[in-house]
Amino acid sequence: MRVSGDLREVEAEGKMTIPPWIFYFVLLNHFLGSLARPIYPLPSKLNKDKQKLQTFRPYNIAHRGSNGEYPEETAAGYMRAIEEGADFIETDILATKDGALICFHDVTLDDTTDVTNYKEFNDRQRTYEVQGLNVTGWFVVDFTLKELKKLRVKQRYPFRDQQYNGRFSIITFEEFIAIALDAPRIVGIYPEIKNPVFINQRSYWEITSESYFEYIKEYVHGIGPWKDTVVPPHDNYLTTATDLVARAHAYDLQVHPYTYRNENQFLHLDFHQDPYAEYEFWINQVGVDGLFTDFTGSLHKYQQWASPQPPADSSANSLLHQIALLTEAYRSQK
Repeated sequence: MRVSGDLREVEAEGKMTIPPWIFYFVLLNHFLGSLARPIYPLPSKLNKDKQKLQTFRPYNIAHRGSNGEYPEETAAGYMRAIEEGADFIETDILATKDGALICFHDVTLDDTTDVTNYKEFNDRQRTYEVQGLNVTGWFVVDFTLKELKKLRVKQRYPFRDQQYNGRFSIITFEEFIAIALDAPRIVGIYPEIKNPVFINQRSYWEITSESYFEYIKEYVHGIGPWKDTVVPPHDNYLTTATDLVARAHAYDLQVHPYTYRNENQFLHLDFHQDPYAEYEFWINQVGVDGLFTDFTGSLHKYQQWASPQPPADSSANSLLHQIALLTEAYRSQK
């Protein structure tokens, strides 16, 4: 999971979000060297001979699935991301009125579902305080899972493909896990708890301090910062990179910035409308260990071109071993 901090990001669409910073990532089927099933009896196959997770190049992390093509956080979007070569699929987790966990980004349903088309839900519109702001809309927490399954999702951005609007339903976290388990190769999951109001909020400076890195390195494997905090822009041109990546690496923490998008309005002018140039910069000059992207196919094609083969000493087992040690250390403290 990625736990949000206090720093707010204002993205191009003008929507305020909370940048995630701390993550745990899970390698399905091989976590702790075990092939045991998850807690839930998921209707998926157990294949012991799956291709291992690659570790010789930065991770391709599907941000809410391949949501540059499909509506975000849908089964179709996640399956497309896996087909396109994603190493991890990322999701946001919210709880319904009856306690089910669903894959959904916003606390309200307004922007990415057809909730306003249902007369029986007209009286569900509410105004709540969300992280210091009054927000009005149809909130996930006011709907049961059965009610939410009636809704159909739609593309968030009007400039992306609209042909899939109304085709897909909201999925549960359990269904999300099953999608990863059913992949023809090992695919990690990267869940984020949204708006965790009971988790202490911290400032950017606190969660990037040496003391904080020293503290979290015992139980996390890396951080996931908003990319504009790693290399700040000015007038849509990049300025000098901060030392965040180097400091994180000094504590053996990986760095997975977000979010990489192909459209011109999301690309800084330095890249001349070329998302491949952006990948080149972040991977080879900044030295990040993974990228959250809306376009998993584009990132995979770049990586196949730039680093198609692993070096001779590359091994996925080393990463698995590190995660196992972190988890075992945490268990021993309980």
